[in-house]
Amino acid sequence: MYPYQDDPQQPQVEINPLPDSHTPETRSLRKRGGGLFREVFQTALLVIILYTGLNLFIPRYIVEGHSMEPNFHDHERIVVSRLSYMLGDPQRGDVVVLDLDHTVDLLKRIVALPGETVTMEDGQLYINGVAIDEPYVAELCRTYSCQDRKWVLGDDEYFVLGDNRNHSRDSHDFGPIKRSQIIGKVLMKYWPPSDWSWIPGQDYTN
Repeated sequence: MYPYQDDPQQPQVEINPLPDSHTPETRSLRKRGGGLFREVFQTALLVIILYTGLNLFIPRYIVEGHSMEPNFHDHERIVVSRLSYMLGDPQRGDVVVLDLDHTVDLLKRIVALPGETVTMEDGQLYINGVAIDEPYVAELCRTYSCQDRKWVLGDDEYFVLGDNRNHSRDSHDFGPIKRSQIIGKVLMKYWPPSDWSWIPGQDYTN
């Protein structure tokens, strides 16, 4: 015999149904599990994209040799921007990495721009007949490669020199370079930490 529900002598018992396996709570747990995997995947993908982008547009290089002393030294590490010349033109005084012949990358400084006339006399640099003050150069060039010469640059040509004029392979040797040979502009030195610094532009107005 079953108790009658309206019998006042019988205690009232609240009966809750068992949770269905497909209730929103269970489904939300499943969604959280799938969402976690997607978040990890998306984060890893973002890291890969950022790393690739940084190396593509802001590559890093190791200085080799002494041609840019006293401003850059052997084994220093530098950051180079490809974006700089996607957004603007190379400027006089910019320190750049250039591709000489698809096998050698060189670190040099742009000293003359397209259409200008470059003259070397007794180691002194002249642009369009005007002597250029170069405070970044420790000593004027006195070697055979710096003999008195004149170059007239074309519409797409740049003249690059090493800061260490007496120990540099540069436009003295291989002549002007094309813009397509310029990989990017040097932004900073970051290693060793003691040499960390931004690379400033040069003011040639004086």
